[in-house]
Amino acid sequence: MPTLDDVLEQIGEFDFFQKQVLFVLCLLSATFPPIYVGTFFLGFTPKHHCRSPGVAELSQQCGWSLEKQLNHTVPKWGNHGTGFSSRCRRYEVDWNTTGVSCTDPLGSLVGNWSSVALGPCQDGWVYDSPGTSLVTEFNLVCEDSWKLDLFQSCVNAGFFIGSISIGYIADRFGRKLCLLVTVLINEVSGVLMAFGPSYTWTVIFRLIQGLVSKGGLADRLHPQLRQLAIAEFVGSNYRRAVGIMYQLAFILGLLVLTALAYALPHWRWLQLVVTLPNFFFLLYYWCLPESLRWLIAQKQNDKALKVIKRIAKGNKKKLSLSFQNLKSENEDAEKLKPSFLDLVRTPQIRKHTFILMYSWFTSSILYQGLIMHMGIASGNMYLDFLYSALVEFPAAFILMLTLDRIGRCYPWAAASMMEGGACLVTALVPDTFLGRMGITMCYEIICIVNPELYPTFLRNLGVLVCSSMCDLGGIVTPFLVYTLAELWHELPLVVFAVIGLINGGLVLLLPEMRGKTLPETNEDAENLHRQKKSKEKLIYLQVLTSEAAPDLGLSPGPSQF
Repeated sequence: MPTLDDVLEQIGEFDFFQKQVLFVLCLLSATFPPIYVGTFFLGFTPKHHCRSPGVAELSQQCGWSLEKQLNHTVPKWGNHGTGFSSRCRRYEVDWNTTGVSCTDPLGSLVGNWSSVALGPCQDGWVYDSPGTSLVTEFNLVCEDSWKLDLFQSCVNAGFFIGSISIGYIADRFGRKLCLLVTVLINEVSGVLMAFGPSYTWTVIFRLIQGLVSKGGLADRLHPQLRQLAIAEFVGSNYRRAVGIMYQLAFILGLLVLTALAYALPHWRWLQLVVTLPNFFFLLYYWCLPESLRWLIAQKQNDKALKVIKRIAKGNKKKLSLSFQNLKSENEDAEKLKPSFLDLVRTPQIRKHTFILMYSWFTSSILYQGLIMHMGIASGNMYLDFLYSALVEFPAAFILMLTLDRIGRCYPWAAASMMEGGACLVTALVPDTFLGRMGITMCYEIICIVNPELYPTFLRNLGVLVCSSMCDLGGIVTPFLVYTLAELWHELPLVVFAVIGLINGGLVLLLPEMRGKTLPETNEDAENLHRQKKSKEKLIYLQVLTSEAAPDLGLSPGPSQF
């Protein structure tokens, strides 16, 4: 029987129709960075210190520069340091007192430096920033700094819950309907977030965005949804390159986000600008067809045939249909009911599961953690973000050149080692971006390898469980980064280096899947290291029997395709 790839060879594996589908999906990928890493700009924490009543007036009377004002009035800023952070404590003195000395104001008020009392920032903070962010508007600093961590963690919590619930909706009602509904909810909640009257409402709308973002097929970290969107209409010879092109669209989105954040330093305007254009994605109702594999699984064969005809028409190809039914090759396997115990029941699958779960978990920590750590480092945040995004381009091209020539495991291990080593070096020598390149390669490879290591009946569950670990990693990342940075600014990088190097060693324990057949049964998965030949099996088309074909004036067999 011919496979769906055989049909695509006749109607076009990557012609005009597939390029159109890829383009519209890449637009979705390019709009995902504001949700995934937008906190870098939305929640930027500028330099700040306590607001003290009377300091501004005194500074104006004495003609102080900003440096002198901070020297005289902020703890730990001048020569009389107290050991307390200048961000969260202030001198308990009355700067409005008459006769305060302009050369030694604090000394003229208290006489003895040792008797200076320090207190909390009861009158708010002064921020050294020309724009606004969540931090400056809601004062998410000092005792309330954990609220910024919670803001980003809510997004990842939404990803985790949404990957399960949205996946069910997509299987139940179809990919296309799920896409349109989640896009609408995502954009409405994004607009409401821009007008959120309080921190609480802002977090709620951000959580809703996280819940539905995975249904928008824009998440680079969720391989099932991405492959369902892209691989449905592209021949097998083009899937690897198309997947990497999808990744490149995400990188372009990072560059656009940088430019918009630089032009709009006020977080509400930035949030509104990155959200409003996405309403045009509702037009995808007319641009994207329904998933072929979903239609076949739902036994909606007539609709599946219409999609095939639409592809042929879009590619200006002629199609002679000689089949009457579409069915999955592995119907018997699909009847099996996978359970979580199947992921750990046998030795090899258990090993694969634990390694993949660790790799997803740590990769999320490293990718988001490197971005967050860059946000708290000194320097120009726009240039730093731009440079770190640019290094993702060579990562994508390296994968295009190596995965089909060298394999998966060695490039994956090398990328993990490079990322871990770069983090260790960066802790000593700042401004190194190789870690970002390495973790980008790791993410792309794990998206490819994860589904290859599980048997057919267990593949969806295996990918769902393992990839959900990236969302759990994203939940703990903000608290991990900012807490460790309080102890030592470079300590998060040291932790990243350790877990990255461990990941590089663990992935070498996985079987190499280049040129191998995807496992169909548990036995196949247990013996992947012995498998030699490759034979990809996808969805089969059940052709007319030789007895029925002559009645329709058709020749039997695959020659009609």
